[in-house]
Amino acid sequence: MLEDDFTYVIRKALKGAALAPSEAAARAGLSENSVLSFLRGNFTTEVALRLAPALGLNASALAHHPSYLPKPLALPFIHRLDMPFEQERVNAWLVWTHDAVVLFDTGYQPSSCSVALDAIGVPPLQRIFITHGHVDHVGGIPSFLARGNDILGSSIDRARLMKPGDAVQCGSLTVRACDLSGHADPALGFHIDGLPSPVLVTGDALFAGSIGGCATPASYQHALLRLRENLAGLSPATILLPGHGPATTLGEERASNPFL
Repeated sequence: MLEDDFTYVIRKALKGAALAPSEAAARAGLSENSVLSFLRGNFTTEVALRLAPALGLNASALAHHPSYLPKPLALPFIHRLDMPFEQERVNAWLVWTHDAVVLFDTGYQPSSCSVALDAIGVPPLQRIFITHGHVDHVGGIPSFLARGNDILGSSIDRARLMKPGDAVQCGSLTVRACDLSGHADPALGFHIDGLPSPVLVTGDALFAGSIGGCATPASYQHALLRLRENLAGLSPATILLPGHGPATTLGEERASNPFL
């Protein structure tokens, strides 16, 4: 299932635009009650099509959001570690090829990620890359430090510094960092070259059908700008690995993510 339903999409967009529901309703030519009903989960296509432009969202994507789910992907070298985060779930992503074993993020609980890796018999990790410092992505770091693993990130305690534009070679794979700040600052995305398809680990900058929430309208605009800059020119076949929810592709998100 998606990380965010349509109500979360609207709430994030309202906060990013610094609009109250009544103000968004006025912009869209809707009654305030119809927008409030929509926010309570009563979806109608008419409200979606009229509300989306008022919030700078993709109207067609919002109108189809309740039925959107990315097509299942065949990912022979990529393993999703779907782990508990309080009452929710959080991802870590393992990329395991004949000559590379790398991990992206470490989950929330201290040992959930290392236990999951042990259960599938993963060889020693060559590198661990951290997208951002929120607790649900860094909780497992101490257990990996205890194992002597090499951890890289931006402003991550006890990790080696990695900046946008930096690249690290792991066997036949190249992992290159990009700036995906906005939801968090700093935050890195990671391009992975050397797999059958191009891959971008997005962290919480982009989910299937949504984006990570932003604290202020300024950080929201910054997040959208960073996404536009970093997604421009990428192949629609690029696989996106988010911090929460299923893997997706850039082509599907351009068609179905209201924020793109």
